[in-house]
Amino acid sequence: MEQYAGTLEQQVEEKTKRFMDEKRRGEEILSGLLPKFVARMLNKGHSIAPETFPSVTIYFSHLEGFDDMIAATNSPAEMTLILNSFYVACDSVIETMDVYKVETVGDAYMVVSGLPVPNGSHHADIISAMSITLMEKIRRLTFPTLPQRSYELRIGINSGPCVAGIIGLKLPRYCLFGDTVNVASRMESSGEGNTIAHHN
Repeated sequence: MEQYAGTLEQQVEEKTKRFMDEKRRGEEILSGLLPKFVARMLNKGHSIAPETFPSVTIYFSHLEGFDDMIAATNSPAEMTLILNSFYVACDSVIETMDVYKVETVGDAYMVVSGLPVPNGSHHADIISAMSITLMEKIRRLTFPTLPQRSYELRIGINSGPCVAGIIGLKLPRYCLFGDTVNVASRMESSGEGNTIAHHN
């Protein structure tokens, strides 16, 4: 009987440890999809209502020559390696700054500072410094399958109010809405390579 109790106790401990490991992995994945503050609130069972932030700075960028890059690649796998190199380079810069990467689509990169935890009036300075650092890093970056060419970022930034909230249940995203977002996007799309277009 004692041996059976000992074996049962060991099995319970092992299953509890596996459960806790899986729970921690799930929380880490959620923290990678959402701002850490928001992920913590969701993990505690709190709902997140859309919130208006009076002052943030939005960043959009596009890799100049991306269409040429697509044409020069031999396969989707090669394009995936190139995009991963680009994102890893960008992520290595932003992970040290008070910013949140909102989304990436193709070569488009969207970042915000000033939410979900407001940082006073520092968001514009933070995004400006990040923009300059990213431009320099990407200009020096060589892609594994296209080593003979250098690329430039086309950047648009804008400061002002915006609304942020969680969209979806299966793969929740923290999305931003408002004129500040739209203007930053237009500044990027109408800009030129190796420049930062901003709206006053």
